[in-house]
Amino acid sequence: MELHTDVLLVTANVGSLFDNVGEIERDWLREFFTTVHTHKPCFIALHFQEVGGKDYMVNMAHAENFFWTIESSSEMKDFDRVCVYVDSHFKAEDNFTALGSMYFIHKSLKNIQQYDFSAKEFKSVSGHNKYVGSLDGVATVEKEKFPKNFWPDIKWSRKGYMRTRWIIHNQGLDLVNVHLFHDASNLIACNSSPSVYSTNRQKALRYIINRISDSSYSPLPFFLFGDFNFRLDTQSLVQNLSTSAEVQTVKKDSSNEVEKIIYEEKDNDHKVLLHIETKLFAYLHQAVFRENNGKELLKYDKEIAAFHDVITEEQILFPPSYPYSEDYTKPTQYMNTRCPSWCDRILMSHSTQDIIQRREEGESNIVYNTLGPNVCMGDHKPVFLFFALKNNVH
Repeated sequence: MELHTDVLLVTANVGSLFDNVGEIERDWLREFFTTVHTHKPCFIALHFQEVGGKDYMVNMAHAENFFWTIESSSEMKDFDRVCVYVDSHFKAEDNFTALGSMYFIHKSLKNIQQYDFSAKEFKSVSGHNKYVGSLDGVATVEKEKFPKNFWPDIKWSRKGYMRTRWIIHNQGLDLVNVHLFHDASNLIACNSSPSVYSTNRQKALRYIINRISDSSYSPLPFFLFGDFNFRLDTQSLVQNLSTSAEVQTVKKDSSNEVEKIIYEEKDNDHKVLLHIETKLFAYLHQAVFRENNGKELLKYDKEIAAFHDVITEEQILFPPSYPYSEDYTKPTQYMNTRCPSWCDRILMSHSTQDIIQRREEGESNIVYNTLGPNVCMGDHKPVFLFFALKNNVH
């Protein structure tokens, strides 16, 4: 009997996929199918954020088509059970999250069940189950948008989480699709360490963890994967990048508000080293963000540290997943809108360590990486985790 089940988890912020329809989508799908073909998982979980993109009222039909393209493709024909959840009901502003989750079960995987949150019991999965639109009343998914009163001073946006719960070969687990708040202004992000945005994200993530760990349903090992919008500690990073530079702060005439900060290299004809505005982060030596997979910058990736009591993560060996150029011809270049960061992550509870099969020696059988590293995938590179889930043989 098989002692493990190969699992593939993928998270993808697909906002720019729908804002630039066409070329990106074709390559995106090819990269995804290639990864499935390479690793041959029996269970696949795909978590999407920003379904429909910024212009979701116009693009939502196209987004639904994208899900259908994956589901009906010849590459996925051996996955005979599929569960799809797309929160596309944008008219319900109070609870619209633009999250989408897809789960594929291979025909060889016999022993799998999904949780019904209203009946509070696991049920066997069969056929294709698609829920698109409002997910209210869908018993196999739990979805929540962050409460409006959480951050009274922040524009309320479509951020929240979506959870499904599974038993694979007697091993239970929660899979949670997460989208946290972004940094609205680079200038504000530089003001303090940690930034105000980082503090808000921490509060939101703690909220999700408490919600999925409360006593409503017995807690299980969980995987949280999505766009956490984790950013590098911008203040410390900027201080380090600009140690030998002259700084110039430009304020708006009408108010005392800072409009831009410019760092110039003193010993290099006052060349602009770094230029920061609300939505501009232009660094002269951008290559540093991809050198050695950005290893030098990981020390500024501090937001997960607050959760080490409950969460762990595989070692990051890939460059920051955001913000890549949306120019089809520049698949490995970052846009100068934001400081490159590891926004897209796959995090897991400490209890998952007991259910992931690791080899004793040498080569690890766990792969944590980006999809399409050399192909334009939009502004976010999707991130995936491939591992072997131990079968719990009673």
